[in-house]
Amino acid sequence: MNDAQTLAYVQAAAVAVNLPLNDEQAARVAVHLQRTAGIAAVLDAFPLAPHDEPAELFHPAPFDRPR
Repeated sequence: MNDAQTLAYVQAAAVAVNLPLNDEQAARVAVHLQRTAGIAAVLDAFPLAPHDEPAELFHPAPFDRPR
């Protein structure tokens, strides 16, 4: 996304979750989102094989059920 698209996304998302943002706040959030997307792109570009990141196994903790 370019800068204008990111700002439009931030403004639309703020409206969707009823978050009041003025123009300056929305611009700061958009800049942060652009930086975060850039960091994610660098990480996403790093080649990983399946054995580099094994899936976690979920083990629910035992608990007593009330009767």
